[in-house]
Amino acid sequence: MWGLAIKRALMAIPTLFVIVTLAFFMMRFAPGGPFDLEANLSPIARQNLEARFGLDRPLLVQYLNYVGGLLAGDFGPSYVRPGISVSEYLATGLPVSLQLGLIAILLGLLIGIPCGAYAALNQNSISDYLIMGFAMTGVAIPKFVVAPLLALAFGIYLDLLPVGGWNNGAWPNKVLPIVSLALPFIAYVARLTRASMIEVLRLDFVRTARAKGLPTRIILFRHCLKPTLIPVISYLGPGTASVITGSIVVEQIFAIPGMGSYFVEGALNRDYTLVLGAIIVYATLLILMNALVDIAYAFLDPRIKI
Repeated sequence: MWGLAIKRALMAIPTLFVIVTLAFFMMRFAPGGPFDLEANLSPIARQNLEARFGLDRPLLVQYLNYVGGLLAGDFGPSYVRPGISVSEYLATGLPVSLQLGLIAILLGLLIGIPCGAYAALNQNSISDYLIMGFAMTGVAIPKFVVAPLLALAFGIYLDLLPVGGWNNGAWPNKVLPIVSLALPFIAYVARLTRASMIEVLRLDFVRTARAKGLPTRIILFRHCLKPTLIPVISYLGPGTASVITGSIVVEQIFAIPGMGSYFVEGALNRDYTLVLGAIIVYATLLILMNALVDIAYAFLDPRIKI
């Protein structure tokens, strides 16, 4: 298992290098620049700003300087807000986004897996139809629709929860964003768990266990759970990507100062270093999650180690 972890860590280095390279040149080739929104900016002032940040140098030189800074742990300054470095943005926004994303993923697993298992054990019953109906609804409705509806229902009409703001991480401010991110994740996990468990329950070793008179609880937790979770673990990689991309929208809707808000702000202002810093963080999280998925495979199915 340690060998697999080291191998995935080594594979992550060239992957990150490719992502940084593509993102750097795509940002530079996109229309507009970081100083286009400055009102009444004279050509001389623009030249001075570009010289200050090294944007007057050849593109290849800019790229090499940026990569050199990354290797030293420097994400560079913000072009739009020169007094703030990208590292400061990451230090303030990343913990916020991690809280929302990790809790949403945890809720998805804690609620989705039992619901899917219950639906599989009661296949074609009313409870099965209700759970799968909820799952289909969660899959079909996108986050940018779910979030405003939750804010309208629980924030405006019922006046139970705040509809925006972070308030230093107070729990009432976290509930609606987390639920908005978790609902589609719960739906996907429930559907995958149900389909996988139905297949596992029909396997020969489960029939043998039932023939021996083992209780359903023992069969479920000792024999069925691990093979059932393999498709769910497979979904954690793209599921994490879905939560991350969804957090960009959800953080904007609920005015939360996380990585998603900073990414949108940097993209609108053509703040190259801020966008690149957010991309690097997101890419690192996805690569880490995919590596953890591979390690979890080896734990759930020993044959995968071979």
